Amino acid sequence: MSETVPITVRVNGRERTAAVAPRLLLVHFLRESLNLTGTHVGCDTSQCGACTVLLDGRSVKSCTVFAVQADGEEVQTIEGLAAGDDLHPLQDGFWEEHGLQCGYCTPGMIMSALNLLRENPSPDDARIREGISGNICRCTGYQHIVNAIRNAAERMAPA
Repeated sequence: MSETVPITVRVNGRERTAAVAPRLLLVHFLRESLNLTGTHVGCDTSQCGACTVLLDGRSVKSCTVFAVQADGEEVQTIEGLAAGDDLHPLQDGFWEEHGLQCGYCTPGMIMSALNLLRENPSPDDARIREGISGNICRCTGYQHIVNAIRNAAERMAPA
């Protein structure tokens, strides 16, 4: 019988309690235990960024964090961005600026961009590219992604 550890994590504003194996990765906890499949497993080596989520407001690759490390913490996933049918400005920006093709990298890209925009609400293109440098897109040439993040920054700017 394998050992489990009780954890309580606030995910997208909702407290979730579970008993998990000590070596269970956060990405697998989110996908398999909570059925939040927007967080993707892309490479299993922490290179691609498809599994990026916010952990206590900072972007992390959830394939590098054990679920037990998130005990008592706040996790935000792509599913927690929209307010009902109203897309978050980043989601809207990716739609408006054609910032995706296959969409596999998009949730992680958006979560990294959210972290960037919280730290720097008005980044230039070079800073945007630096902010998403931990995320790999195999389909686009990144320019539409940069445009989408700039679009979101403009929408999110205080009036």
